[in-house]
Amino acid sequence: MTIDTIIFGILALIVTVIVCFIVSTFLPGIERKYVHARIQQRIGPPVTSPGIMAPIKFAFKDNIKPSSPVPGLFKALPVVCFIVVLVILIALTPQAFYIPALSSLIAIIGLLKVEEICYVLMGALSKSVMSVRMPFPDLVKGGVNLDVTRSFIEDISAKRSLRMITYGSFPLYLALFGPVAQSGSIFLEKIVEYQHIHGPYLFTVSGMIAAVVFFLGYMIVLNEYPFSFIKAKSDVIEGPYMEYAAKYRGIVFITRGFLMFTLAALFSLLFIGIPTNLFSWGIILNIIVALIFVLAMGIFSAFSPVFTNRQLLPVSVVASLLGVLAIALGVL
Repeated sequence: MTIDTIIFGILALIVTVIVCFIVSTFLPGIERKYVHARIQQRIGPPVTSPGIMAPIKFAFKDNIKPSSPVPGLFKALPVVCFIVVLVILIALTPQAFYIPALSSLIAIIGLLKVEEICYVLMGALSKSVMSVRMPFPDLVKGGVNLDVTRSFIEDISAKRSLRMITYGSFPLYLALFGPVAQSGSIFLEKIVEYQHIHGPYLFTVSGMIAAVVFFLGYMIVLNEYPFSFIKAKSDVIEGPYMEYAAKYRGIVFITRGFLMFTLAALFSLLFIGIPTNLFSWGIILNIIVALIFVLAMGIFSAFSPVFTNRQLLPVSVVASLLGVLAIALGVL
């Protein structure tokens, strides 16, 4: 490999990431404008509002100082989430195939788990209620432990996030192993090569089942209705995000759209065999898949209530069983 090839590869990677990021900023607005607003029969916000204008607006807001035992880490967590999503997208490009430690499904799953763990830490490291510290004990008459300080809203979301990590998002990871079972490799390059020879995994019985499971996992990881378990508006308001304001709130908005596109790009690679590459017609397919996922998620969430643990657990179990079935069919 020559120096010119390396330089061109790096430039291609940078340009691809920039274009994908720009596209991702429109996805939340498309969901709200052309799905939720149409279903609710209202005009809705501009397409640029949630992913572009809102972060710019938050950048000029005054930051708050919530009470936290580790304030530096608490503030850094939205940045960590963004970096994790960025690294996942980079791993899905052909240029990353030369780095085996990055371009494997194990690396992708590990990075997704880091993104999920951040939600637990966000909730556990904030001890405020609407940015006001309330350290007084809970003196409700009849309370069992009167010497225990009041539970914070973020504490509730942290416990729920832990449940989502243990079994809520499990179907997504099972769906990811469907292409592995059929191709016989955990490396993304080998999975792509297998589908170029034998056809897209999506068009098999195993692939169709795994695609349904992947979509459910897609919504769970994005914490979208009916799986907005960790930030249900009815009780925990914004959950782990509640005490983030100003530029940190803006990063949260940007990361959500970026994660929408990255998960769709992951689907394109694993189920269709198309990596993310701006200098290929496959990038158009990546964008189409991202739009389909956003529109489908918007329609599904618009008619869904918030699942409690009573509904989330059986749905996760059924989806996990379907994921196991997809893997078994892929092996056979």
